[in-house]
Amino acid sequence: MPSYKAPVDDTLFLLNDVLNFQQFGSLPGFADVTPDVAAQILSEAGKLCEEVLTPLNQSGDAVGCTRKPDASVAAPPGFKAAFDAYAQGGWIGLPVPEEYGGQGLPYTLTMPMSEFASSANMAFAMYPGLTQGALAALLTHGSDEQKRLYAPKMTEGRWTGTMNLTEPQCGTDLGLLTTKAVPRADGSYSITGQKIFISAGEHDLAENIIHLVLARIEGAPAGVKGISLFIVPKILVNPDGSLGARNGVACGSIEEKMGIHGNATCVMNYDGAQGFLVGEANRGLNAMFVMMNEARLGVAVQGLSQSEVAYQNAVAYARERLQGRALTGPKNPGKNADPIIVHPDIRRMLLEIRSFNEAARGLALAAALDSDIAHRSDDPAARQAAEDRLGLLTPVLKGVFTDVGFDNAVKAQQVFGGHGYIREWGMEQFVRDARIAMIYEGANGIQALDLVGRKLPRDGGRAIMAYFKDSAEFLGSLSGDEAMKPFVTPAQSALGDLQKATMWLMQNAMAKPDNAGAASYDYMHLFGRVALGLMWVRIARAAIEKKAREPDAAAWMDAKLTTARFYMERMLPETSLRLARISTGADTMMSLPEDMF
Repeated sequence: MPSYKAPVDDTLFLLNDVLNFQQFGSLPGFADVTPDVAAQILSEAGKLCEEVLTPLNQSGDAVGCTRKPDASVAAPPGFKAAFDAYAQGGWIGLPVPEEYGGQGLPYTLTMPMSEFASSANMAFAMYPGLTQGALAALLTHGSDEQKRLYAPKMTEGRWTGTMNLTEPQCGTDLGLLTTKAVPRADGSYSITGQKIFISAGEHDLAENIIHLVLARIEGAPAGVKGISLFIVPKILVNPDGSLGARNGVACGSIEEKMGIHGNATCVMNYDGAQGFLVGEANRGLNAMFVMMNEARLGVAVQGLSQSEVAYQNAVAYARERLQGRALTGPKNPGKNADPIIVHPDIRRMLLEIRSFNEAARGLALAAALDSDIAHRSDDPAARQAAEDRLGLLTPVLKGVFTDVGFDNAVKAQQVFGGHGYIREWGMEQFVRDARIAMIYEGANGIQALDLVGRKLPRDGGRAIMAYFKDSAEFLGSLSGDEAMKPFVTPAQSALGDLQKATMWLMQNAMAKPDNAGAASYDYMHLFGRVALGLMWVRIARAAIEKKAREPDAAAWMDAKLTTARFYMERMLPETSLRLARISTGADTMMSLPEDMF
């Protein structure tokens, strides 16, 4: 059975030494999170994920979810007890304000728990993860009465949450949505329609499920401007918070899918179900985007999580598996073969994965920190800058982390050779589970279009110009440090490639929109390589400083510096390839007649 060890020490190094988490102590919820408190929280999180969630991952995949004749759904054996432990530990409510039963702690501490849980058991982690996303939408756009009625029990884990967007004819293009909402005399609405691909849509882990559903009120404008958001509980809730009658919503079927079998991905049928408007009518996408943006960061972390757990198991196998001899002579003369970790190509795969994982974790934590600043700071300029960075980088993180996460799961499987193809080793499950992250919450091609078409030109290009300015100043401040030269020089070159690609888009996309579409995917990955490279510069600087300050940490920091050099030498040069592709434009891509495909 695969194993998993939560990367607690690495996460603490990133928080304390790289991101300087303690300097944000003036933000609400940060003051009490000393390094010791953060270490305690993350250690407990890791323990739960290692000891409770990991053992259920393979069995949950093998058994899956079961729909019963009454349309109820049973989660895999052990999931209910694990969910109770997760909820009772307060993990769902970690970032929720105390007035709703949460702990009011920084979202920056929720991000590591999301990674640990997804690495341990991605299908399971989606149940609390979706609940946190629904909570975020309700706390931002719900009325005071809705917050009072729903938030405490969702925080407690007695109720869970979902998001219902997709319909059979309507995925990315939500303007095609047909689920309708008919006003009732009491101010609520009757919701009728069908939603598909609804993660955690029905299960037996909690006593109620609070569905957030996009629908169109009768007479509303066509397209996305006429979409509203509704709370549609599985079981109606009385004014005093007690449960009432069963609502008109049911699971029609469970999707038969490639991976994440332990999560109930449902077809949900709404037959005049009672729903309650969230926020303003016809402004539902604004409310749902709170949940969608948080979900996109969560899915980005899923890409990292599968890369991490696959890497850990590939390393363990590479140390133990004896095959062949090292090219430079036997390294294990007492045995008839050397462990495969001595072979350069095995090390190539492992270092490609590791050099992504460590920098991606840093970027995810930095994004979470920006979310905290945007929501908690009383400095308007700091809030605006954080919102700009977060908006710019969210599609990059979602698209790049999940693409690379899947590729890395495949590389880790390759390390196992034939055993990687056999179910008992667990590697094929990581590959299958990782694949969905590239598709849901906005397929990665859509993330690339969002980046190029919306995020770059937004507010006159304010976010990308600030990114270039801040990055250039950061690298310039280190250019005189000889020890940092192996990291700074490649990063400056790669940043230059990103600037050239951005300029090319500015000059060629307006007059010919297909140029933007043709360039978008390569631009997203170019941006991702640069962002990961800049994070490695930050990590390298912190590692050099920590090594000088704490001699006992020298070996650990040297490993980070070696990994950073590998990234700069072997991974970052990809930016020039991406730039060359972008610069070819769309002509050839769009010239082949449809009937010739």
